[in-house]
Amino acid sequence: MWGNVALVAAGGFCGAIARYYISKKMGERFQSSVPYGTLTVNLTGCFLLGLLIGGDWGKPDLLLLAGTGFMGALTTFSTLQLELVGLARKSRYRALIGYITASYVLGIGLSYIGYCVGRAI
Repeated sequence: MWGNVALVAAGGFCGAIARYYISKKMGERFQSSVPYGTLTVNLTGCFLLGLLIGGDWGKPDLLLLAGTGFMGALTTFSTLQLELVGLARKSRYRALIGYITASYVLGIGLSYIGYCVGRAI
């Protein structure tokens, strides 16, 4: 039990740092109403989790460390939702629709591509 908790915590620690770093760098690089940092980490996480699951590397320790821990902290559904509300409150509807579309359509697509790549490896 505590070993599993430690794996999730270690992965989560690394994923949270990666999310912060990527989001910060993307925010500095792209000044836009669309939060490209969150979009980038969420889409990256979709692909990587699809790859992990599709690869059928079924080792429970790897799934806890990389899947639950790292990807769980790297991606952020709550930030996505908060940013969508912020765009709506600012009446930036074009950015809102683009962000929703990119997040969900590309997220599902990248998860599937990752899964297929994982299966092929």
